[in-house]
Amino acid sequence: MTLRMSIFASHAGGLSLLLKILNQTRRGWRRLRWMALGVAVVLSGCVQSLDDLGVASHDIPPKLLASMRAKGMKPESPVLVRIFKMESELEVWKVDGSGRYALLKVYPMCRWSGKLGPKTKTGDRQAPEGFYSVSRGGLNPKSQFYLSFNLGYPNRLEDALGYSGEALMVHGACSSSGCFALTDQGVGEIYAVVEKALNGGQQAFQVQAYPFRMTLQNLAAHRDDPNFAFWKNLKYGYDIFDVRRREPRVAACGRKYVFDAEFKDGDPADPLAVCPERIDQSDPAVVAKTSADDRKYQELAAKTFSPLAYQDGGMHPSFRALLKENGDVKLAEKVSVIKYPISRPVAALADPFDGRE
Repeated sequence: MTLRMSIFASHAGGLSLLLKILNQTRRGWRRLRWMALGVAVVLSGCVQSLDDLGVASHDIPPKLLASMRAKGMKPESPVLVRIFKMESELEVWKVDGSGRYALLKVYPMCRWSGKLGPKTKTGDRQAPEGFYSVSRGGLNPKSQFYLSFNLGYPNRLEDALGYSGEALMVHGACSSSGCFALTDQGVGEIYAVVEKALNGGQQAFQVQAYPFRMTLQNLAAHRDDPNFAFWKNLKYGYDIFDVRRREPRVAACGRKYVFDAEFKDGDPADPLAVCPERIDQSDPAVVAKTSADDRKYQELAAKTFSPLAYQDGGMHPSFRALLKENGDVKLAEKVSVIKYPISRPVAALADPFDGRE
């Protein structure tokens, strides 16, 4: 911003006013700087204003195609999706020239509902947590929320546990009642990427949905949560992907997920039964990470952390700033071609997560 001092000098007290404005501007820039640091810097496309949202499209944009080429990825190469509730982020990974998954882009989520923890029954407003597989049949190009894909909740384990619910989606608009809602612009890109991979020969892509990034600090902060054992189970699958950058093989027995397991008589048919005999060998690198994390966790567990209590789901800090600045009606007009109302905007503004670790 350019200030012409001559304008102010012609008025009484102009210099004093100028200094006051400069000080306010300097303080404002400091606040903005810290706000920017609070937003996850790994985002490929941070949303800073309503105009930054762009136009919704059912095509892979040229900029994203260029990013794929730069990272040694092909549009038809396999894809994997990871979702993090607390951070309100969705990651898209693709296989690169090395044959391993590499991060393509991180998308800020506009809205998710419920609290941290798995979905267990119809109507609980919980967005699911777990491992899901999405095939072509899960894609919905005629969704009322622009475009969507069905996670396939409940999966085999959830169904065996008696969990109920249906049509749990990743979709557009900024409204959630158990789904993961992005903008129409964001879901348009994601849909195009996963559709291209499925058309290119991938039979189904894996979706990993987590309560938060599975760091030791986050686990320690939520160690008293009744879902802690479940989250520790999810972390093993998270660690396999983190170490090997490949899709973990998922089965279920003993009322929990089992990863990269090879059983003597094939995969168990009953997710609730005791796990049968395994004949696979443990991955040394994954075991080493798990052991090291266990030791570090014991140190963190002795410290005090403050878990986050959600009123009803969350919203990425960048969208929360837009909601606060522009209101729910204007935000809805920009994030959805059908201008679908923002779900429970007051609860979205009460999201306790500020984007910082």
